[in-house]
Amino acid sequence: MLDLSRREILATAAVATAVSVAAPARAFAQTAAGGGSTAAAWDLADLYPSDAAWETERQALLKAIPSLKTHKGTLGRGASTMRAVLDAQSEINKRTSRLYTYASLKADEDLRVSPNQERKSQAQDVFTALGEATAWTNPEIVALGGAKVNEFIKADPGLGKFAFYLRDVIRTSAHTLSPDEEALLASANTPLAGPQDIRDQLAASDIPRPTVKLSDGKEIRLDDQGYTLARGALDRNDRKNVFDKFWGSYKAFENTLGTALAAKVNGDKFTAKARKYDSALQAALDGSNLPEAVYRSLIAETNRGLPVLHRYFELRRRMLGLSDMGYWDIYPPLVKSDRSYSLAEMRQLTIDAIKPLGPDYGRIFADASAKRWMDPLPRQGKASGAYMQPGAYDVHPYLLLNLSDKYDGLTTYAHEWGHAMHTLLANAAQPYELSNYPTFTAEVASTAHELLLANMMVERAKSKEEKLFYLGQIMENYRGTFFRQAMFAEFQLAINDLANKGEALSGEKMSALYFDLLKRYHGPKVMLEPVYSAEWMYIQHFFFGFYVWQYATSITAANYFAQKVMHGTPADRDRYLGVLRAGGSDYGYNLLKGGGLDMATAEPYRLIVDSFSKVLDQAEALV
Repeated sequence: MLDLSRREILATAAVATAVSVAAPARAFAQTAAGGGSTAAAWDLADLYPSDAAWETERQALLKAIPSLKTHKGTLGRGASTMRAVLDAQSEINKRTSRLYTYASLKADEDLRVSPNQERKSQAQDVFTALGEATAWTNPEIVALGGAKVNEFIKADPGLGKFAFYLRDVIRTSAHTLSPDEEALLASANTPLAGPQDIRDQLAASDIPRPTVKLSDGKEIRLDDQGYTLARGALDRNDRKNVFDKFWGSYKAFENTLGTALAAKVNGDKFTAKARKYDSALQAALDGSNLPEAVYRSLIAETNRGLPVLHRYFELRRRMLGLSDMGYWDIYPPLVKSDRSYSLAEMRQLTIDAIKPLGPDYGRIFADASAKRWMDPLPRQGKASGAYMQPGAYDVHPYLLLNLSDKYDGLTTYAHEWGHAMHTLLANAAQPYELSNYPTFTAEVASTAHELLLANMMVERAKSKEEKLFYLGQIMENYRGTFFRQAMFAEFQLAINDLANKGEALSGEKMSALYFDLLKRYHGPKVMLEPVYSAEWMYIQHFFFGFYVWQYATSITAANYFAQKVMHGTPADRDRYLGVLRAGGSDYGYNLLKGGGLDMATAEPYRLIVDSFSKVLDQAEALV
């Protein structure tokens, strides 16, 4: 009920940065804000005053959840009965999300503390029990039919906060199975997750990883983390060596990983067929009521804009002083910057950058960012990466960060606080049932923060080199988050289309498809070795289903709104903030359309390609 799977995803995975977080160039000293302690800097007492209080709530939930089953068969008795049942489910859902938020944050403070990891598992079990206790709800709503449901909504104003959910259940009624069939399909989730588990296990421990000795004498083991550290090496021969050996380690497992990904594709095809969809893409998009034209327009317009991407690679070659350009030359910085930022500077720069969003927005951010909602610094045992945890509606979001003191740390800070601001605005404007914004809009506010920050830094730059550094960051953002993620989306569509036609998939076939995409996206002047076709095995997102493409649409939407906010009118700004405040009160596509942006058309994608071109103009003029 109430899209529990989406809430569970948000609670268990949180809202993370768009791309895997590389290890920082140089981290802050491993001390929390406010002194020499190595404890977490956030204050979880806002959730529960103690572990004992959390345990008391867990036991209370486990006692309360079974009672939700007793309402089965009662939804059709009348509008007031339906409201009472849904209110009861919603309240326990909210409490369960809060329970998991505390447990997951405590677990991530120090992964070595076993009791905290066990508490996280216990919280997940509560989510599972809640899902089982409410699994009958959607089939029962479907059985009532749209006319009866709409009659109830009209009769009882208290059902207004559930109207979007109820009508969405009716909309997808053709794909909702009987209670027994739903339970059977739910039980298949664990075995269907097998391909991802296999891929992750291979990548983490079973693939023999080579070690390279760089020209500075440093030896690096080329696992996934080592690769992200070494791929931007300043010595070009080092970079080439890193690429050849790292992708070679994956290439040796092409058959195994090809079989795993084929199993994932066929598993998605099975689930789609079970729910009476024509394809896995249709099933993935229909859950959020997204027109297929959004996906198709993204790919078509990205391909149309490839000459601008090729122009960037040529500029990169010139700025690096190279006679030719290889795929291994993509990651070293165009211009180095030794500037460091304290946490206080990160906060102030973000305050300055978001001024175009208006004084009210700025006041909310200044107040929130001064409180103990964030654990910003890396330390031994702490979970890696960066995320915003929105799971406690009636408290506030929390942020886990592992910031370096360089520009990547600053952008991560601004990005994650963009997520938090989206959550704060949505929670303030919407009831709990409508606050949970869809994945399609989840990265818009965070990426808009990044773009506003980068444009401000360019304007403030005091030298040509400093300006080129920030322009280089913007260009890499367009390349990595728009073009690269769209290329991933095109690859996923290609292999799923083949499976849908009944064609067999193999690692060799996937590598051939991926290599063709690499060549097309990077153009005739970027050298590629055949072994680089193994890169698809490195991308975890391919084992998540149709998800990664929404990074590209998110930066597209964020670019549109950032341009409107910076260069438009107060009305443009208010329309954007209205999208954020809308939370999950409508489908993501409709929310953006209400803000003036139709993601099924060519316009937003052409605008982001044009924005990229204008940044290239600035950089080329300086070079």
